[in-house]
Amino acid sequence: MNSSQQEPRRLRQRVAVFVCLAAVAIGLDQVSKALAQIVLGDGAVHPFLGSLVSLRLLRNPGASLGLGSGATWVISLIAVGACLIIVALALKTTSMAWTMVLSLAFSGAAGNLIDRVAYADGFLNGKVVDFLDYGWSVGNVADIYLTVAGVVVVLLILADVQFVSAGKVKKTPDFQEIKEGHGGEER
Repeated sequence: MNSSQQEPRRLRQRVAVFVCLAAVAIGLDQVSKALAQIVLGDGAVHPFLGSLVSLRLLRNPGASLGLGSGATWVISLIAVGACLIIVALALKTTSMAWTMVLSLAFSGAAGNLIDRVAYADGFLNGKVVDFLDYGWSVGNVADIYLTVAGVVVVLLILADVQFVSAGKVKKTPDFQEIKEGHGGEER
């Protein structure tokens, strides 16, 4: 199978990984929020992981740290745009590592967007279900996805993991790099 035949197959594999990872991650986020609403509905603070994290139900109309709570619909539209951009980037990348981190970022944005739609009483003005109280901030599993994705993006950049490969590169005996499948042009 030549490289032009392999690319559609590899794209299908990356799409499958993106979709499966997103489905599982969004499912875990939504289940955790549903459980938080049932278990923490009494408004009490429940210790969890010692003094590091406690569980407390909060409905956040804003973004991180409650910022923008008066413009929830704007935050929702930004989340829709972010999800669309992430999907476009995932279709463009040729890297499985980038595909996975984009799927995680999509899951975080989509998980919180689902709350804004599901709990809205107007145009995209629903509140996000937060329940992980760190003492300085209250978040949820989708927020963890976004944070981890951000850290991994930085690590991928620092590790020089290519977003789009330039084709196979082989080294000649004199250590010159030659791209395969592109007429043997030197890089």
